Amino acid sequence: MFFGKGDERRQKRSLLKKSIVATGLITVLTTGIVFAEDSNKVETVHHVYVDGKHIGQISDQEIVNQITQNKLQQAKETYEEIDLAIGENVKLISELVFNPTYNNSSIAEYLEENLTVKAQAVELKIGDDVVGYFEDEHDALKVIEDYKLKYVDDETLKLMESAKAADMESDGPQITDTPLEPADLAVGESIILDVILSKEVSYSTKKVAPDEVLTVADGLKLLEKGTLKEEKHTIQEGEVLGEIASQYDLSLESLLELNPSIKEDSLIQIGQELNVTELKPFVDVIVLKEEKKEETIAHETEVVESDELFKGDEEVRQQGSDGKRVVQYSIEIRNGKVAKRDVLEEEVTKEPVNKVIVKGTKVIPSRGTGNLSWPTVGGYISSHVGYRWGSYHKGIDIARPSNRSILAADNGTVVSAGYSGGFGNKIEIDHNNGMKTIYAHLSSIDVSVGQTVQTGQQIGVMGSTGNSTGVHLHFEVYENGELQNPLNYLD
Repeated sequence: MFFGKGDERRQKRSLLKKSIVATGLITVLTTGIVFAEDSNKVETVHHVYVDGKHIGQISDQEIVNQITQNKLQQAKETYEEIDLAIGENVKLISELVFNPTYNNSSIAEYLEENLTVKAQAVELKIGDDVVGYFEDEHDALKVIEDYKLKYVDDETLKLMESAKAADMESDGPQITDTPLEPADLAVGESIILDVILSKEVSYSTKKVAPDEVLTVADGLKLLEKGTLKEEKHTIQEGEVLGEIASQYDLSLESLLELNPSIKEDSLIQIGQELNVTELKPFVDVIVLKEEKKEETIAHETEVVESDELFKGDEEVRQQGSDGKRVVQYSIEIRNGKVAKRDVLEEEVTKEPVNKVIVKGTKVIPSRGTGNLSWPTVGGYISSHVGYRWGSYHKGIDIARPSNRSILAADNGTVVSAGYSGGFGNKIEIDHNNGMKTIYAHLSSIDVSVGQTVQTGQQIGVMGSTGNSTGVHLHFEVYENGELQNPLNYLD
């Protein structure tokens, strides 16, 4: 029959368990020559000590042996795979005396009631925290190994452990103040340098109640869950309960349970303290690695002012483009999250080009000169100011221009821009010098109310909206509220 390593371990444990005998040191004290009458007998008495306390004396040490063996055998029926022992230190010291007296029944009763069975276990301790007790050191080590495997693959972990073992077998780890050279990596490559724990891990042998002995799976769950740490949160201005709860990965219900004096709709005060007890990991698995990658260097936008453009206008003088760089990082990852990232080497392979925007600073005067420019690009007067078709025509009509752009006749402020009955789409400009001009029948409007315009600036497109017999511009001029003939002002 063939056995694996696990079977061998179980066989060895079984042999050890069968060899357990709860006897102590037996010392025989004698005198040189004994003179006694025939009625006096010299017999052996066995003094019983439990944890250093004298319990009494018995005639036969098998009384103690039988009780301890029975207790161990009963416990083994429940805890087959655990090494068991009597929890107390039981000693028998033998002595030769005349006419001894014994306390066999009372001592047997005492031992039955007070002796306990403990497990010979290995305590796993991280820092000052006891994680738990395990059947042997192999199981305790396996818990730590499985915890590390949550954050690094098995092959990498074995490689790291082998390298550390090799260092210890040679001259031990080398300590130097000289920083290590960055690893030789190609772009896109990474390498894990070490896998360590944030706290010291220690193992020691302890006697504990058998039901305290954990399996590897139970130990891993404890490490994953962590330990409760008492913390307080001081309320800052503007904070609400839900926001505070989320800061500590708590639900609102959990936060309220930790603070029974407050309710969901309670008014909380600045400076008030809240209990925010949370689970903290026993230990962090720290993975140290390096990686080399290509990154984009975002271009910036540069703004240049110019008095060649009017205020509010801008143009792109130069289109921007991103740059490139190759960076090698030293990275510290704690429990799967990047905690620290330092640049070891950096090379810019392409410089970024800034985007350059020119913004105008030239201010358009809102006051007109009083001399009006022709409001279209060419064209002729198709109708003058005066009576026509039984009504008074208040302006001139201009038709057949070179293109249909409508231009501001002078500097001013737009006071009206929109549809207006028979005028169709109409623009009215106040030149802030007592004069106003009206532009009607436009197909579209390019300005808005409140906008300052300058002489010759396009304000719309000629059309035939409203009461119109064809495509043309109806143009009116007013001075101090009185209708004027535009021809008296046009250059």
